[in-house]
Amino acid sequence: MHALGIDIGGSGIKGAPVDVGTGQLLAPRQKIATPRPAKPEPVADVVKQLTTAFSWTGPVGITFPGVVTDGVTRTAANLDPSWIGTDAGALFAKATGDKVRVLNDADAAGVAEMTFGAGVGQKGTVLMLTFGTGIGSALFTGGLLVPNTEFGHIEIRGHDAEKRASERAKELGDLSWGKWAGRVDEYLQHIEALLSPNLIIVGGGVSKEADKWVPRLTGIRARIVPAALLNNAGIVGAAMATTGGIALDTSGASGTAG
Repeated sequence: MHALGIDIGGSGIKGAPVDVGTGQLLAPRQKIATPRPAKPEPVADVVKQLTTAFSWTGPVGITFPGVVTDGVTRTAANLDPSWIGTDAGALFAKATGDKVRVLNDADAAGVAEMTFGAGVGQKGTVLMLTFGTGIGSALFTGGLLVPNTEFGHIEIRGHDAEKRASERAKELGDLSWGKWAGRVDEYLQHIEALLSPNLIIVGGGVSKEADKWVPRLTGIRARIVPAALLNNAGIVGAAMATTGGIALDTSGASGTAG
């Protein structure tokens, strides 16, 4: 089965058609800058542009950087607050003319990694963390997803963790790899104290440079590995969501084109 996966981020929206049986992209991904302000209608227009760019008709899976329940976006930390309470499933279905399914971005990336990447065969507690504009999280126990965890918003030193340890925080603060890795290490120590994961998978755009910072994470007992699908994990997981797999049923409902 083939589906179009679209991954909405705070800085960019990217997509590609995916073979959901193998996790392989069927064409080079395309990326468009996230509109500013990132309100629902302009973002939906970018989603439409991506479907048009691939001449796509068929199922579309779409990730969102926030809590998604029954296709409705409940939080929007790195997008416009007008997203809160929006029926994103209906909005995107109308924009694309296709059947869509919407889910949390880190949940999508995590499902992809558990199926095709670094989490394959892992049955203990696995935590996927995506480092980008914010920090997304996906928690798995016994291979099952616990959706919408949003661990990037735990408080560290009086601030959301993602304000200190996201890739964007590194860029804004012009932090060296060592300085930033120290902040990530501090964040992971808090997470480990709460969850005691067996494995931590780190993804997002910065995962392609994992060799510069993952070896510096020395305060964690859990095994830490970079995402095997790198920054394509969200696209792959979004496409997988269209199949209606059991692990995704509580992550966001579909919208039907009208």
